[in-house]
Amino acid sequence: MIKILKHLGKSAIWIPVIVVLLIIQAFCDLTLPQYTSDIVDVGIQQGGIESAAIETIRDESFQKLLLFDKSGQLTKYYSSGGDENYSRVYDDAESTVIYPAAVVYTLDNADLSQIEGMPPLPEGMTLTDALLAMPEEQRAPVIEQINAGFEGYSDIMLSQMAIEFARAELEAQGTDMDSLQMNYIFRTGAKMLAIAFVIMVVTIAVGFLAAQLGALFGMNVREKIFRKVISFSNSEMDKFSTASLITRSTNDIMQVQMVVVMILRMVLYAPIMGIGGIIKVVNTGTGMGWIIVVAVAAIMSLVAILMAVAMPKFKIMQKLVDRLNLVTREILTGLPVIRAFSREEYEEERFDKANSNLMKTQLFTNRVMTIMMPFMTLIMNGISVLIIWFGAKGIDNGEMQVGDMMAFLTYSMQIVMSFLMLTMISIMLPRAAVSAGRINEVLESEPSVTDKENAEEKGITAGKVVFDRVSFSYGDSEEKVLHDITFTAEAGETTAIIGSTGSGKTTLINLIPRFFDVTGGKITIDGTDVRDFTQHYLRENIGLVPQKGVLFSGTISSNLSFGLEEVTAEQLAEAAEIAQARNFIEEKEEKFESPIAQGGTNVSGGQKQRLSIARAIVKKPKIYIFDDSFSALDYKTDAALRKALHENVADSTVIIVAQRISTILNADKIIVLDEGKIAGIGKHEELLENCEIYNQIASSQLSESELKQGRKEAE
Repeated sequence: MIKILKHLGKSAIWIPVIVVLLIIQAFCDLTLPQYTSDIVDVGIQQGGIESAAIETIRDESFQKLLLFDKSGQLTKYYSSGGDENYSRVYDDAESTVIYPAAVVYTLDNADLSQIEGMPPLPEGMTLTDALLAMPEEQRAPVIEQINAGFEGYSDIMLSQMAIEFARAELEAQGTDMDSLQMNYIFRTGAKMLAIAFVIMVVTIAVGFLAAQLGALFGMNVREKIFRKVISFSNSEMDKFSTASLITRSTNDIMQVQMVVVMILRMVLYAPIMGIGGIIKVVNTGTGMGWIIVVAVAAIMSLVAILMAVAMPKFKIMQKLVDRLNLVTREILTGLPVIRAFSREEYEEERFDKANSNLMKTQLFTNRVMTIMMPFMTLIMNGISVLIIWFGAKGIDNGEMQVGDMMAFLTYSMQIVMSFLMLTMISIMLPRAAVSAGRINEVLESEPSVTDKENAEEKGITAGKVVFDRVSFSYGDSEEKVLHDITFTAEAGETTAIIGSTGSGKTTLINLIPRFFDVTGGKITIDGTDVRDFTQHYLRENIGLVPQKGVLFSGTISSNLSFGLEEVTAEQLAEAAEIAQARNFIEEKEEKFESPIAQGGTNVSGGQKQRLSIARAIVKKPKIYIFDDSFSALDYKTDAALRKALHENVADSTVIIVAQRISTILNADKIIVLDEGKIAGIGKHEELLENCEIYNQIASSQLSESELKQGRKEAE
C-alpha cells in the first residue's frame, strides 16, 4: 500500500498542507469540550465568576483574608487604592486567594448554634469579625486550629467555596450578577461559534484537497498502468489476461483511490485527534484515565480478530471479480455462437456460479464487518456508563465538577472516535491493500521485449528479412514452438508461409515486429538484428495485417490513417483502391467519413479485412506482413487484391501467411511449416513435386484441373 502512494507525484506537496489543516481542526475540536465545561461550571454553577481572585475586594473583607494567608503573598497581589478597596495587581493571584477566601466564606456562613460551647456573638458579627477583634496572642491558636480543620478539604471544594466568597463580595459591591452571568455565557458561546466556523472551513478545505489528490492519484495510476500495458509484449498480456487488466485499471484503482481519500481525511486526522484527546484527558486530572486504556484495548482486540477473519476473504474477492469479468466478457463477445448452439442456459449457469461465488464472499466479509459496529457501540456506551458512574462518585466526594466530567466524557468519545475512524479504514484497507498489490504487480512487471540502450532508429532501407536458425518457446516452457527456422524474404518479392493449424505460422511472423523475442538464433532486416532497432522504428517500417482484423471506433478515414499523423485524401483513396475497398466505401452515404462502430461490428468480415489491409498500405512500409488476412475474401476479390498489391508494392518485402493454396500460388517463395519446423521451401510447382505435406494441403483444397492450371501459371 505504501508503494502505491508514491504515485501521487507532484501533488504530494499538498499533503503537509492537509496535515497542518488537520492539526488546526483537531485543536479546535479539542477546544470545544473545554468551553462546554466552562459554560456548565463557570457560567451556570459559578454565575459567570471565572476566578476567586476578583479585581477589587473591600477593605473589611481583605482584612479577613489576611487572617488565613498562609503564603503571606496576598499583599503582593492586592494593593490599597485609597478608597477602602484593594485592587488586584497581578492576574495570577487565584492560587493565593483560594484558601483564605474559602475559609472566610465558611466561617462567615457557619451555623454557630451547631458549635458546642460557642458563646453567642453580637447581632451581625461573624466568626471572622470576632477573630479580628481578638488580641493577636489569643487569635493565633484559634487560627491554627481552624487551618488544621481545613486540611482534609480537596482543591475542588476549596475552589468552590472561594467562588462563593467572590460572589458575596461582588454582590456587596453592587455588581449585577445576572448581567455578569449572561455576559460570560454569551462571550463563551461566541468563541464556540467562531471555533465551529473555523472547523467548518478547515473541514471543507481538507475535503476538497483530499478529493483533488485522490482524483489526481487515480488519474496518474491509470495513466501509468496504461503506458505499462502498452509496453507489454504478448507474453505479459497472456500472463495477466485482458479481463484482469481491465479490473486492475478500473475497480482496483477505484478501491485504492477511495482509501487514499480516507487516509488524507481520516487516517492522518485520527492520530492527531487521539493524541490530543489523551493529553486533554490527562490534564483534566480526574483520575479516570484507566477507562480510556480499557476502551482502546477492547477496540484494538476487536479489530485484530475481525481482520484476521476477513483479510483472506478480501484477497479471494478480487480474484472472484476477475473471474466474473472474464465470464461476462466471454459471454458477451461470444453471444452469437452461444445462441447458434443453444447454450444460453449453460452460460447462464456459468455466470450465476461466478456471480454467486462473489456474492457469498461479499456477504461473508460484509457480515463480519457489520458485527463490528454493534460491538463498537457497546464499547462506547460502556465507556459512557463507566465515566458517569465514577464521575458521579467524584462529584459527590467533591473531587471534580460536573463540567469536568462532561469534558472528560467528550474527550473520551473523541479518543474512541479516533480509533473508530481507523477501524472504518481497516474495513476498506484489506481490500485496498489487495488491489494495491495487484496494481503494483502490473506496474512492476518488466516487459520481456525491451529496447537496448543504444538501439538504432535507422538502417532499414530495402526490407530484406532473414531468419537465421531461429528457435522459439513460450515463457519458461522447455518445449519449442519453432525449431531451427532459416529462410530469407527478399525485398521486392512475395514470401508465403503455409502449414496446418498449430504449425507455428502466426508465432513465426510475430517475431519480426518483436511481439515476442526469439529464444534462439536471430532475425535480421537489411543485415541488422531486429533487437538492435528501437521497437518504434522497427514497427514503423512494418505494415502488419493481423489474423483477426481490428478496427477502432471512429470513421473509415480515422482507421485508415491510424498509422500516420498526416494523410491526404488521395493516399486514403489509393490505399482503398489497392485493398479492393473503394467500391463499398463509395457506396456509403458519408464515404470515408462513414462511422465505424467499436470493433468494426457494423461492417462485414471481408470489409473489415480489406480496411485492415488498406490501413497497412497507407503507411507505405518496407515490409508487409499479412497473417491469413485474405481468409474472409471471395476468390475474385482475393485475386484482384493480390494483383493490385503486386503492382503497387513491388519494391517492398511481402510476407503472406495463408491457409488457402490459391492465395499463394504465385508467391516467389513458399515456406511450408510442420510442427514448428520447415518442411519445404520453394515455388508452388517445386513443392508439389518435392514436399509431401504441401502436396497434401494442395490436394485437399484444389482439384486436379486447378493443380494443372497452377502449374501452367507457375510456368
